[in-house]
Amino acid sequence: MGISSTETTAMVVSDYYDAGRFSLQNFSNSSNSGLLECGQQTNTNGLPDFIIYGIFVNLIGLFGIFGNAISMIILSRPQMKSSINYLLIGLARCDTVLIIIAVLIYGLPAIYTYTGALFDYKFIVYPKIIRYLYPLACIAQFVTVYLTLTVTLERYIAVCHPLKARSFCTYGRAQVAVLVIVIFAFIYNLPKFWEIEVYNEKHWKYNITVYCVYPTELRSNEYYVTLYIHWMYFFVYYMIPFIMLVIFNTAIYRRVSNVRKANRDLQQLSRHQRREIGLATMLLCVVVVFLICNILPMVSNAHETFIADPPQWMVQIGNLLVTINSSINFIIYVIFGRKFKRIFLKLFCSSRLFVPGRDSPEFQTYDESIVTNTTNIELRNSIRHGHLNRANTISSNNNVHMSNGIRQSLKSGRPASPGSCVYYPGKNPARSPSLMSRMSNGRNSWKNRRENGDSTL
Repeated sequence: MGISSTETTAMVVSDYYDAGRFSLQNFSNSSNSGLLECGQQTNTNGLPDFIIYGIFVNLIGLFGIFGNAISMIILSRPQMKSSINYLLIGLARCDTVLIIIAVLIYGLPAIYTYTGALFDYKFIVYPKIIRYLYPLACIAQFVTVYLTLTVTLERYIAVCHPLKARSFCTYGRAQVAVLVIVIFAFIYNLPKFWEIEVYNEKHWKYNITVYCVYPTELRSNEYYVTLYIHWMYFFVYYMIPFIMLVIFNTAIYRRVSNVRKANRDLQQLSRHQRREIGLATMLLCVVVVFLICNILPMVSNAHETFIADPPQWMVQIGNLLVTINSSINFIIYVIFGRKFKRIFLKLFCSSRLFVPGRDSPEFQTYDESIVTNTTNIELRNSIRHGHLNRANTISSNNNVHMSNGIRQSLKSGRPASPGSCVYYPGKNPARSPSLMSRMSNGRNSWKNRRENGDSTL
């Protein structure tokens, strides 16, 4: 049986990318010697590629896409609005992009390599999009690394320098940080869009038109490969952020440990302190998982930079770990994030599974906390100046009427007090008739005891 033109084209493109060891960590050194071989090498890693990429990357990536989508939905809720959650939303978005590209580069092509399925994608779609997917993957990986570093820096300031957190850890600064990282990632990886090019030409053996991928003159330049592809990639993507992550997270861990030792019973801590410690613990787990999953890719890149091409298994496992790291944050949020888990169960599970009390510290929403804090500040300021605005009165049905026209209903499970009592400093308190009657009876009883010589307290 003869070989069709489409099938021959597929063989050529497939052989180049399998032999060239295209990876998310780096482009292979095999392409720095001028013209790439086109269709003269065979793939000997069909089964390992199918197991690692075709099965594990696809399944883990599918879970990661859904998990990151749920994380973005929950973190975008009004009651979750904060600077740290905005950074985590950006991290989830970049992780999702990285997962999708990993599936398109590795997962789907590996299915054909062993089973013969997805023929059209492997040999028609894949060769046309690979030149754009690789730079986008590098951009997404860059943003993921430095957003993780930004999250760590934000927690370091909040935990170790809490007095500076109010001015540095703001929602606006988080937005600016994400924008700056994305712009810098695009500028840094811009040359990667001109590293490869695709040509149509006659196949060397079958004399039919095939797709062949060639390195551009830029990608073949020795100085470009040595400085930009190897050295700068190793330090910008791995060494610098890894060292900073270790330093900042060590400081966070020591601070949290000291607070726990000083307050072994967490009930001695304020609600804000417990929340900050819980958030720091959750994000510490995120960073630890990030470091663990990126150690092997860093070793693979260092091996390629300083020694020679790393073993194929190291590249395969490294790419799998990168996919795992981008897919696992949702699990960490559910395990360690109490408020995240509560909202997740409320949105996606039966309401009977988790019904928080009204007095739960995590029940209060963002808007409610603003109104409550505003009310408390106004009350304190009024008392400090020796008077209380008479417009702020508390009625018997537990409604608060504020001078700015805002009315907030304070629902409580506790029964209402027997009578209202509004106290104005420097004046006699206004008492309810029942209370005045009880006090009058008490004074008469005390007067009678004194007349009878009884002074027992």
